[in-house]
Amino acid sequence: MLTILLTACNNMPQVKAEQRLFPSLSLEFLGEYQLPKQTFQETPVGGLSAITYNRQIDRFYALSDDRSQKAPARFYTLKIDISPTDDKPGKIQAVTVEDVTFIKSPSEQTYAPQTIDPEGIALSPRGTVFISSEGVPKKGIDPLIGEFNLKTGQIQQQVPLPQRYLPATQPEESPRGVEENLGFEPLTISATSTLKDDPFRLFTATESSLKQDSADTPPVNIPVRLLHYVISPIGPPVLISEHLYLLDETPKGALANGLTELLALPQEGSWLSLERTFGVFGHGAKLFQVVNSSASETSNIESFKAGIAGIKPLKKKLLLDLQDLGIELDNLEGMTLGPRLKDGSQTLILISDDNFSPEQVTQLLIFRLKS
Repeated sequence: MLTILLTACNNMPQVKAEQRLFPSLSLEFLGEYQLPKQTFQETPVGGLSAITYNRQIDRFYALSDDRSQKAPARFYTLKIDISPTDDKPGKIQAVTVEDVTFIKSPSEQTYAPQTIDPEGIALSPRGTVFISSEGVPKKGIDPLIGEFNLKTGQIQQQVPLPQRYLPATQPEESPRGVEENLGFEPLTISATSTLKDDPFRLFTATESSLKQDSADTPPVNIPVRLLHYVISPIGPPVLISEHLYLLDETPKGALANGLTELLALPQEGSWLSLERTFGVFGHGAKLFQVVNSSASETSNIESFKAGIAGIKPLKKKLLLDLQDLGIELDNLEGMTLGPRLKDGSQTLILISDDNFSPEQVTQLLIFRLKS
């Protein structure tokens, strides 16, 4: 009997460690849609660097990264018509801009030009949006993560940022803080409850290394810091942890390589990440699964310049290289889960920032996310 049991165990399929670590996910590409160039309420609709979905009213909020130069800093309400076709369970048929909301500073005024660089947006369970700004370090403007009223755009509170993310203010201080245009681009919220008074988690990361982490000779995998906050109705947001995220190797010919979005998945400690490249061969983008498998706490590590020996980063696994889709990619920066399809499967929407350039497009890609 023992021999039979051992033989049966040997014949059973072995589950790899990676399969146990990463949730089983796959993506089916459903199509591309390009938003026509347009203005809405005297604002140019462009620079859409982030997107989030309101399931209760079936609407999307897309954030423009305009630094209040072409119009005051703002986000748009979009209606995205997703309907089945003969060969696809869902495809974007039309996108309608329905509203624009100008975000406002603590002084209850719209942000002056070059005082904010909005890059990330996430809808919270309490009906507000959190927005991240990379700041403008060369002008002494700090990065910002704030909670804003969904209807009025008024800021309600700011998420405290550690000093290591802020530019040095004294000449004798060593360089520190986010690099110009490489600050808090990714932003996502994980909520286990839809009740507005229940706590939820907020995650953000820098697009690339902090100044104090940037080595003279960049490593193969550029180090990025990911922050984890708890937001509750009692007291200010609390920073829980910080972990190391390593960018994929920069491809040949790329001039830029960065983490442009995070998306919290229902499984705790699990995300999708979007890494975007740009260079002589055009734009590229990759989607990764990311999990926290006992990653090292890095908030007490002053700098990564000397290397990351002994530091355990977040684990990641390539889910899709978007260049394999066989379409021309634009500057993909935003990502959100969208409505469910008729079969109950989840949609995933990506959006590109056209940089207000006539040579670029606002590109929306839709996928079916299967688990």
